[in-house]
Amino acid sequence: MDSYRSLDPAGVRGVVFDIDDTVTRNGVLEPDAYAAMHQLAGAGVHLVAVTGRPLGWTDVIVRQWPVQVAVGENGAGWTWVDAAGAHEGYFSREPERVRQAALLDRVRREVAAAMPQVTVTQDDRARRCDLAFDIGEWVSLPRAEIDALIALIEGLGLRTTESTVHVHAVPGPWDKASGALRALREALGMDVSAELDRWVFVGDSGNDAAAFERFPRSVGVANVREHLDRLPVPPRYVTDGDRGRGFAELAAHLVGRRA
Repeated sequence: MDSYRSLDPAGVRGVVFDIDDTVTRNGVLEPDAYAAMHQLAGAGVHLVAVTGRPLGWTDVIVRQWPVQVAVGENGAGWTWVDAAGAHEGYFSREPERVRQAALLDRVRREVAAAMPQVTVTQDDRARRCDLAFDIGEWVSLPRAEIDALIALIEGLGLRTTESTVHVHAVPGPWDKASGALRALREALGMDVSAELDRWVFVGDSGNDAAAFERFPRSVGVANVREHLDRLPVPPRYVTDGDRGRGFAELAAHLVGRRA
């Protein structure tokens, strides 16, 4: 991985970024990271937040953060606000979501029966399209139990993705990269698939893997080094600082070089 300082900001049109442990620390949004979002937005950079957190959270994020679109549940859906009000979109059509919900109900029952020590996340009530289990937010599961949980979910025919705090059961074909690109097209009318080299993705862990692979200008905040053994493709660049501090130094680099 190269230093973020070698990333050429010329022509950068937008920044897509993860939330947990990319702009937060111990679950709290870092002041430097929030200021950096405003700095980027003020410089005319499009901002898209993409997180494993619930779609219910994106309703708030898109209203209170300087982002144009907020993508939730690792790409399952998104929220945006324009002159006509707030809107929501989904990766899968409603009939598919009904079928996917039935799959998630089965996973919930099977995990409860086979691994009663594993709990769903405390933000579960705000989720619409996925099911997440707590592995490191309020409880800390041993690696062997996390691997057993993943094997159980995948044995039921679903994909999984793992962040620093959650394991997600994913019943549909989305991921952070495909979800963010579709959200940009639907919400902002921007088809960026042919100009990905003008966009930067920033993340830190396993559920960012698809975006690290898809975006040529992918950046990991320094704590990404803790997860490299579980990333098939590492980010191309890495910051010096971890979490929100790393995001802030990247933003300063992008804005300073644009000036």
